Amino acid sequence: MERLINLTIEKLPEGYYLAVSDDLPGLVAQGKTISETIVIANDVAQKILESMAEKNQIPSLLIPADNFSYPLVINQ
Repeated sequence: MERLINLTIEKLPEGYYLAVSDDLPGLVAQGKTISETIVIANDVAQKILESMAEKNQIPSLLIPADNFSYPLVINQ
């Protein structure tokens, strides 16, 4: 089942991107590009959720609506 986790992504002075989430404490991901950071954040979120499930600590995450906005990042 798909759930939504909001990320806050910040460009660091070193040029890397850092992603964190208030929706899933402990989620921290860093990458060279926004896209790479999102992929890493997805992997980290999966691992956190698996660990939480083993402890029966499932967080309440949003279920995607039938229609929602998504910022598509492209490289030109």
